[in-house]
Amino acid sequence: MALAALGCSPPKVQLGEGPREYVATDYDAVLRHWTREGQLLLFDRLDNVLTATATYESWDFRWAYVVRYAEDYRLTVQQRRDVLQRALAATRDTHQFYVALYAQKHTWSDLNDKEPAWILRLIDDHGHETSPSEIESIKRPGAIELTYFPYTTPWRRAYRIRFPRVDAKGAPTIDPKASWFGLRFAGAQGNDALIWYVDDQPSADPSPGVARRASSPGSPATAAR
Repeated sequence: MALAALGCSPPKVQLGEGPREYVATDYDAVLRHWTREGQLLLFDRLDNVLTATATYESWDFRWAYVVRYAEDYRLTVQQRRDVLQRALAATRDTHQFYVALYAQKHTWSDLNDKEPAWILRLIDDHGHETSPSEIESIKRPGAIELTYFPYTTPWRRAYRIRFPRVDAKGAPTIDPKASWFGLRFAGAQGNDALIWYVDDQPSADPSPGVARRASSPGSPATAAR
């Protein structure tokens, strides 16, 4: 069992801020750059326990998103500026991910269930593990979700998941020197992570968890959400 990344090696990302020079047609490429997908499989039964696709809504991603949104909705220059300021300001407080999940057993993709099949954590290679501050379920994805996150489908549950940028002690939840960060899914069926590698940082572990064996059934459960 492993939440194996699909496709080629993912590109490294840069977490720096500052102005961008995007046009609306750049959005699809930027979306791919900030999106990761993986599958947790039970090979003995060929069960697709979980398919997870997630986009990290970084400063860079939000800039491209607003440019595309402003073009589609024909916003004025001032409207575009206001939307961009609000979108970028949100990155100061939280790390936000748009996540779409599919599981053969539909209830297993419900992260807000009283006893969820999966516990989600934000992790990095410096040992930080952070619980979500909010798991917002998108009950009925509309035109915006279906267009700007096209991996959203009627068979998947969609969420916006937010993590605090700093922990209770004031330390960053993604270390400034981290060479990777990710979303870890853990439960009775196994565990693994979607990973974003960070550019210009040496990696202590060349493949942290992406193709690692999942824990076997009956092993100690991860701490509850």
